[in-house]
Amino acid sequence: MLPIVPLIWAARAAGHEVLVATTAEMTDVGARAGLPVVDVFPEHDVWDVLLRGINAREKSPELERLGVAKGMSEAYEKATQAGSPFGLFTLTMTEGTIDAGRAFGADLVVHTTDHAAGRLAAVALGVPVLEVGNRVSWSSRDGDFRDGRNFYENDEITLALRDKLGIPDGWPRVIARIDPRAPSMGGLVGDEPDKEDGVPWWSMRFVPFNGGAVVPEWALRRPERPRVGVTLGTVVPIMSGISSLSVVIEALGALDVEVVLATGQTDLAELGTLPANVRSVGFLPLSTFLPTASLMVHHGGSGTTAAPLHYGVPQLVLPAFADNPMSAQRVVDRGVGLSHDPATVDVATVRSMAERLLTEPGFRAAAREVSGEMATQPSPSSIIERATALVGQ
Repeated sequence: MLPIVPLIWAARAAGHEVLVATTAEMTDVGARAGLPVVDVFPEHDVWDVLLRGINAREKSPELERLGVAKGMSEAYEKATQAGSPFGLFTLTMTEGTIDAGRAFGADLVVHTTDHAAGRLAAVALGVPVLEVGNRVSWSSRDGDFRDGRNFYENDEITLALRDKLGIPDGWPRVIARIDPRAPSMGGLVGDEPDKEDGVPWWSMRFVPFNGGAVVPEWALRRPERPRVGVTLGTVVPIMSGISSLSVVIEALGALDVEVVLATGQTDLAELGTLPANVRSVGFLPLSTFLPTASLMVHHGGSGTTAAPLHYGVPQLVLPAFADNPMSAQRVVDRGVGLSHDPATVDVATVRSMAERLLTEPGFRAAAREVSGEMATQPSPSSIIERATALVGQ
């Protein structure tokens, strides 16, 4: 959700009425971002249920009860076995999204590529969609993912939802699809028709949003020694632990740098006593200190990878799972950073890679080139202007 918040802001600033359909903790995140939000799956925390089911490696009684209550036991069983959260998100969020969109009187549905609830809701409402890519690692423009865009068309979950909710056959009219990547990292130089169905692809500038914050005074000042940001995000510590974070902190603790550690208090307790050059800041939004940073060390999350690109900051990526390795590969291929498998990384290797990234000018030069590219891409405001002009056509 976070990568598309600036696009939602742009719609609001242009005078359009907007309603954000989401659930769980994202309702609070959206509200704190100044957005009108509706919880489309109230009284349940589907993300928490999903994580508990994954960690326990067993069926979720809560999801089984939901499946029975909604008369969709087989679909819920399928969703929990899929190995991807998006089937479960589609299953739990589609009905509420349709109801909210109908009550709101939506004329356009904007949805991210891998969230089929948006497409299904648009079919039910009879309105067009704007499909927005929200990752720097991949796009459904890419050959490897072209078939993935159609994955939900005939899968069991989609068919079950169509039957249960009376959603008509077919798919909505797609006004355009958005690719937010920099041109030299897989993105677009200009508009392109999709090779499969002719729908136009538009480029859009990635504008970082990772939450609001009262910016600490130290973050506004250029440090006397290089500032290095470190984070593993919120999901990796839950799923994979923080062993790689311990390695990173030990490695950076011996360098003449200022380390900004953005992680939760639970993770912090596991790290023990921190080196003197480490500043622990909790979950401080990256955009508060990236403008004055010289390096970002992270797990390869899409937004966490894109934010340093925006600010022209080199990166050291220790990719965990999902699309993290793809993000890392983009970073390495473009020359804006380095990567290593977190399962085998050691203190000496992290220290050596960090020293290279801080001292070899090629990494900083490449990062600044990408930042310059991104600055020339169309803004979210221009995308909203183009899209809304086409709604009634």
